[in-house]
Amino acid sequence: MSHAPPTTLLQFDFPFAGPWGAELGSAMNDLALDIAGEDGLLWKIWTENQAAGRAGGIYLFADAASAERYRTKHAARLQAFGVEGVVAHSFAVNAALTHITRGPLS
Repeated sequence: MSHAPPTTLLQFDFPFAGPWGAELGSAMNDLALDIAGEDGLLWKIWTENQAAGRAGGIYLFADAASAERYRTKHAARLQAFGVEGVVAHSFAVNAALTHITRGPLS
């Protein structure tokens, strides 16, 4: 059985005061379009936790170099927006196990 090639998961999490939900969707539409054009990006899931005042995202990149390039770019962008306390983690993806549990690798 063939599995997807190794990929890199990138997670951003940071304090956020809003907007939330549909209002966030409207406010960040242009940013989402920009992110969608990133080299090596396979997908992004936007995360928000209004009760905890945190937002971020989970990204899947085709390779570690693309993920690291984006991590640097997005951390600088968040800093320029005045966001402090940004946490970013990068993980190798185990494609064989992810395939078994139906994780979306492509």
